[in-house]
Amino acid sequence: MSKVEEYLARLTGFRDRDVLDATLVGALRDLLQPLCVAIYRCVGEPGAQHWMTRARMLEGDVTASADPLWTDLASLPLLHEYPERHACLLGQESRVVGGEQTLHLFPLATDREGVGVLEIHSAKPLSRRLKSQVCNILRIYRNFEGLLDYSERDNLTGLLNRQTFDASFHRTAAVALAAPVTGTDVADDSRRAGGGGRPWLGVIDIDHFKVVNDSFGHLIGDEVLLLLSRLMHSCFRYHDRLYRFGGEEFVVLLRCGGVHEAAQAFERLRHGVEGYGFPRVGRITVSIGFTEVQAGDTPTSAFERADKAVYHAKDSGRNQVVSYADLLTRGLVVDAVRASDAELF
Repeated sequence: MSKVEEYLARLTGFRDRDVLDATLVGALRDLLQPLCVAIYRCVGEPGAQHWMTRARMLEGDVTASADPLWTDLASLPLLHEYPERHACLLGQESRVVGGEQTLHLFPLATDREGVGVLEIHSAKPLSRRLKSQVCNILRIYRNFEGLLDYSERDNLTGLLNRQTFDASFHRTAAVALAAPVTGTDVADDSRRAGGGGRPWLGVIDIDHFKVVNDSFGHLIGDEVLLLLSRLMHSCFRYHDRLYRFGGEEFVVLLRCGGVHEAAQAFERLRHGVEGYGFPRVGRITVSIGFTEVQAGDTPTSAFERADKAVYHAKDSGRNQVVSYADLLTRGLVVDAVRASDAELF
């Protein structure tokens, strides 16, 4: 097996995007022997986007380094601070910048959009043969990412699908629950953008969605689902995990400082949906239930708590956000763990 074939086999041997980026950087470092090779992704809301380091290796590095997923956006450089990288992203064309070192920039894109840039710093320009090899490897990388998108994302909305939830849940919960508690619950949006906080799970259900399908047809119903997914993207942060579980049911896995802050995040979505004019349909509302992810939780146990809060929201008039912890405090639900303990005795 040739070196290039070996790297391609290594590259396509993983189903985790974080590992995929690190593997790509490692393969190119071994193949090209550059001074540095790195992948930078564009993250954040339009108009205020930043560069996040997804994987970076210097000459002597054993493993790739990266910005933590929950990095404070304000600490990351803005797109315009790296004009050559930004131009590569916008133009979707490779670029070469000379000087004491040579900087090669290659755009990274999915079928939907440009998402990042690969940078290779070398002591001298890459030969035409090596540049061609890099482009071919990136073509395979893009195709493989497309396959991951196909298997991980809902075809209609582009949100993550149910099959990806369990792995994301365990990974997010493990990182967040291992972090020190940030202290008092401050309802400040800037806290959600930072690295502190704990994981929260929310379940979102469209009110009277069957009426929409029955009255306007499934094509209009699908348009409502698609527009809701876009509203979710605008209301939540780049590192929040957004899922469509099927039908009119959506799930959000996020990280923030406390219950009031989590409630504000979900209330922002509820308010945004209520005020949005859906074509042909008009006004749509959602009911939302949420819960804090606890140590020892499984995806099922956390989801069931949030789902109970959704049912309470619907039984209480719909178009509202309900905290499972609040229901527990008010005695409106029985904690499943305590109930099972009681049955044993």
